[in-house]
Amino acid sequence: MRAVVDTTPGGPEVLTVTEQPVPTMRPDGIRIQVTAAGINRADVLQRTGNYKIPEGASKIFGLEVSGIVTDVGPDVDPESNVKVGDPVCALLDSGGYAQEVVAPATNVVPVPEGTDLEEAAGLPEVLATVWSNIFMEAQAKPEQTVLVHGGSGGIGTAAIQMCRGFGMTVLSTVSGQAKAEYVQSLGAVPIRYDLQDFTHAVQELTDDRGADVILDVVGAKYLESNLKALAKDGRLVVIGLQGGRRAEIDLASVMGRRLHLMGTTLRARPQDQKAQIMAQVHQHVWPLVERGDIRVRIDRRFSLEDVAQAHEYFDSGTHMGKVLLIP
Repeated sequence: MRAVVDTTPGGPEVLTVTEQPVPTMRPDGIRIQVTAAGINRADVLQRTGNYKIPEGASKIFGLEVSGIVTDVGPDVDPESNVKVGDPVCALLDSGGYAQEVVAPATNVVPVPEGTDLEEAAGLPEVLATVWSNIFMEAQAKPEQTVLVHGGSGGIGTAAIQMCRGFGMTVLSTVSGQAKAEYVQSLGAVPIRYDLQDFTHAVQELTDDRGADVILDVVGAKYLESNLKALAKDGRLVVIGLQGGRRAEIDLASVMGRRLHLMGTTLRARPQDQKAQIMAQVHQHVWPLVERGDIRVRIDRRFSLEDVAQAHEYFDSGTHMGKVLLIP
């Protein structure tokens, strides 16, 4: 089968399609003929040598796919209702940039009604990331205020829609008027960080109360400002380190305002945790997708053979929504 395998770390140019063996079936697995694969920031980190592949996982890139079930392992629970021929999408440890993949059955869910099969490839990783961090870790509640950094990307797009769907006020940092209009169309109040200090903007927009939850992909560069932008009892969840990994904080302020600082990754979680996350996403978030409160926003599609160009475009930071690969 055609696939993109991790080789020499570097820029987009290191990514090429090669012939690889089809993945070995596992007793608790679902074999999927891939229709589309989503590109994520973790793929870029892996490509540059900054994200270790989980032990035992495939060296093929890709953390989420959609496609058609072609085989079901003998140990798969019959009540899972996944059968050969079903359209599904799946969260992966790796292996998505390929024509076929085998995923644990607990990470595979039906494509939501009303969602195009290709577009469904943009759901598993982003929705699992948002749900596990904003809802499971940070315990966000209706009528609270959530600040989402990088609101025009795949994670940001999903976070805005999900939080709005559960009755929250969403603020989102962006650069440029086009991205500001984009996040506003999703239901967020845009904050142009290229024109103003986002901490001051958050305080103004919340009458000096601050945000209850912040989802951050920047890391060290934003740490001090994020803590200042939080409300009392606020929760900061760091899921990315685009702005560095080391910073100093005023612990007295953290203690005095009862702030919570959390850091997580999805890919490195044990399989039982991923299974729990996907079960909750299917139960709580799928209904929002099916009624149109959350839509898959696809920015651009590339063929698998054009994977280098796809990563080059992704790296540019100009995309709004998901970027997909089509085998």
